Amino acid sequence: MTALIPSLLAAGLYLGGALYQVNCLRKRQAARVDLLRMIGLLALLSHATALAFKLFPGPGLALGFFNAASLIAWLVIGMTLVSSFRVPVTSLLIGLFPLGLITVLAALLLPNQGGIRVSGEAGLIVHILLSILAYGILTIAVFQAILLAVQDYQLKHKHPTRFIRTFPPLQTMERLLFQFLLCGEVLLTLALISGFVYLDNVFAQGVAHKTLLSCLAWVVFAILLWGRHFRGWRGSNAIRWTLAGFLLLMLAYFGSKLVREFVLPL
Repeated sequence: MTALIPSLLAAGLYLGGALYQVNCLRKRQAARVDLLRMIGLLALLSHATALAFKLFPGPGLALGFFNAASLIAWLVIGMTLVSSFRVPVTSLLIGLFPLGLITVLAALLLPNQGGIRVSGEAGLIVHILLSILAYGILTIAVFQAILLAVQDYQLKHKHPTRFIRTFPPLQTMERLLFQFLLCGEVLLTLALISGFVYLDNVFAQGVAHKTLLSCLAWVVFAILLWGRHFRGWRGSNAIRWTLAGFLLLMLAYFGSKLVREFVLPL
């Protein structure tokens, strides 16, 4: 058995879930939360099976660009589904299901040359997994911030679309955003600490920019959380700082992988 069958099954489920939500919006009907959860769970199980083949093709852990993107998408969708049992966030899946579809097919069809392969180094594997977990949660926060901005704009101008009307209240969306940010900041802190502990030189030539950008992102998120707690920051302030921190983190992770795997080999 290869990654082909579970990848195609996951892609089909993600596509079906997204089309179902679009159809509900078109008909002005509420999507069934239990059905979305079932589709999401089956898609995640298939996606996880595909990831097992892609990430462990032999000894060690293979984390090429598309494999890493697929793993992060899986994590983001999974955490959103878990969160949906506590707060009404299934509307986010209309954007996350296509993300899962694209990344699972990209990992299947596109080459993952130049990716790192980790073997027998438990500390390094812990650092990598913490980094991916932090990135995944902060990715959810960015989706949440963008949707919060759209919701706030449309409500202020009194032109909410059918999609926006399916969202929970602004206060709930904002509270969820800061919960994701706090959790992501804690995991990013652990990832950075583990990097300083387990990596020989975090400021070596190949990873110096990644370390610097990740530390800057940590500072941005820390300032935002401080502002929220002590100054009551919310709304546009929260959205701008969230996007700025995530941009730094995205450049640190995907920017370095793009340059190393696709630009330098040319």
